[in-house]
Amino acid sequence: MTTPLTGPAGTEPHSEPSLAPDGRGGGPIRVILVDDQQLVRAGLAMVINSQPDLEVVAEAGNGSDALQLIGVTGCDVVLMDVRMPRIDGIEATQHLLTDPRYAPAPKVVVLTTFDLDEYALAAIKAGASGFLLKDAPPEELLAAIRTVYRGDAVIAPSTTRRLLDHVAPLLREEEPDAGPDVLSTLTEREREVLVQMAYGLSNSELATHFVVSEATVKTHVGRILAKLGSRDRVQAVVVAYQTGLVKP
Repeated sequence: MTTPLTGPAGTEPHSEPSLAPDGRGGGPIRVILVDDQQLVRAGLAMVINSQPDLEVVAEAGNGSDALQLIGVTGCDVVLMDVRMPRIDGIEATQHLLTDPRYAPAPKVVVLTTFDLDEYALAAIKAGASGFLLKDAPPEELLAAIRTVYRGDAVIAPSTTRRLLDHVAPLLREEEPDAGPDVLSTLTEREREVLVQMAYGLSNSELATHFVVSEATVKTHVGRILAKLGSRDRVQAVVVAYQTGLVKP
């Protein structure tokens, strides 16, 4: 497993978070760390707790303990390892996002490595909001937490792009969950935006690519998610690959 983050080098204080998707605000973003390696959790906690707007409120060494903690403690974002004893990160993510006892469900960021493509794919399909490589720099970790907290589900576009290069072939090898008809409600421009989303472009990059404002991009993205019935951008990208709109 990749060497964990070991300190807050290169990080900077960040302003207080805006309101969460559920309307909660005025305090730090609450994070729960779920990883079976204590040293990994310690490194992640050191980086996260160095920021005034972020706070690690609990840690767990497996998915079963994590579900119990979340049911009692509550949090905004979960950093979830994939391979763990008892209940793994994929099953735990499925429970969190489908069991009404956890509503409103926290955002889940999956901790992964390039040699676990099949697990990364399963996590996408389970509803994870995004990914973080275990050797990601501290600023990428912090940006990922803040981004999913806002509901954007845009986690380090460069990382997402590189990761999708690995899982995209697996998406196409599967029996598609969504046929091409699901795209019939999208306008031509919305299809173009979805393709670029699948390539990992952020809102600002999409705005530059299409020579429009970020507000216009957000409108397009919102309509795409609504029409596809996707929870977030990651899920919309899955549809793009499964329907053949984007090919690896």
